[in-house]
Amino acid sequence: MIAIAAISTFALAALANTADGVHPGPLSRAQAFARAEALTALGRKMFFDPALSASGKQACSSCHDPRHAFGPASASPVEMGGPNLDQSGVRAVPSLRYLQAAPAFTEHFHDSEDEGDESVDNGPTGGLTWDGRADHGKDQAKIPLLSPFEMANKDEAAVSASLRKTAYADDFKAVFGQDVFERPGDAFTAAAEALGTFEQSAADFYPYSSRYDAFLAGKATLSAQELRGRELFEDEAKGNCASCHLSEPANDGEPPQFTDFGLIAIAVPRNPAIPANADPAYADLGLCGPLRTDFRGRTDYCGLFKTPTLRNVALRKSFFHNGYFHTLRDAVAFYASRDTDPGRWYPRNADGTVDKYDDLPKAYWPNLNQDPPFDGKKPGDKPALNDAEIDDIVAFLQTLTDADQRTEPAN
Repeated sequence: MIAIAAISTFALAALANTADGVHPGPLSRAQAFARAEALTALGRKMFFDPALSASGKQACSSCHDPRHAFGPASASPVEMGGPNLDQSGVRAVPSLRYLQAAPAFTEHFHDSEDEGDESVDNGPTGGLTWDGRADHGKDQAKIPLLSPFEMANKDEAAVSASLRKTAYADDFKAVFGQDVFERPGDAFTAAAEALGTFEQSAADFYPYSSRYDAFLAGKATLSAQELRGRELFEDEAKGNCASCHLSEPANDGEPPQFTDFGLIAIAVPRNPAIPANADPAYADLGLCGPLRTDFRGRTDYCGLFKTPTLRNVALRKSFFHNGYFHTLRDAVAFYASRDTDPGRWYPRNADGTVDKYDDLPKAYWPNLNQDPPFDGKKPGDKPALNDAEIDDIVAFLQTLTDADQRTEPAN
């Protein structure tokens, strides 16, 4: 468990003369740093507090466990929430680590590999959550607080009322104003900002302490298998993983994020373990709904989900937006043989034919990613990766686990 930090006397003193803690306006450098320190400490307390849920038993940390890189500890594809903890979620819980560099959502993200290249439109990119509908941590933090199948508070006033009763209510008022609880909307906004600020804490959320980071810094070595896996991961004719999961430092020296923050469709098999999927008419289409509503009717966006970072991926017990796969090896193997051996992954129809892409209505199949290793392959074609190569990539991915998450000594 991460220690609960106190708000320093310095931070509170520096904020004492600000007019409005919720909407402070321009701040001096000292006040800005003090505000960030105070919000981080307060957000940390809130993150571990189950009293902020309707059930009184579910904190942010219940699903985003710091001992599992702020992701889920269980292998369940979705978590339970609601006032009685009996309401099922519809998507797998993502890790909250390494989100600090995610850009705000845009339909057209332009970049180039070097200054001589024209910018390339990579399409929908950025945002947080599986469908990119929250641009910042403070926006994302509001979602679980009010979601009926998560922390399930009735409204903003309910969150404010719970905060008023906490042991740290005086700290909350010291940061955001003595009358903040008289303004429930402002109290809710303040709570979300505190949580979002805590989730920007470098030591907690982006330590860059994996063996691969040490390797890039020349302070560690990788095994022969791990090096082969890295080469396959980056090889455009083999795994081609690095086309979306960027594995090299940025031009400014920032460590690789192992995501390009894009949204793509890969047609993960439908997961019957998700209660919502019992309804054959239900389809989770990611960017075009149902949880995201501003792109309903945009058929070209249906089936697109956020590309997650692969940092700490070896800790996960379920993979992709619907948690269908439960081993990292199967997740990698799916990429290699989705189209060459679809019968391995998808169910069969009554007539024995494979029900390919069974969680994506056929009208949206044109949205499917066809870059290597998919690459237009057909059933019976040779997959881009053989079993040994899949094992090598998995070995490489295991080097991305942060130091505080490892149970064995680093090499």
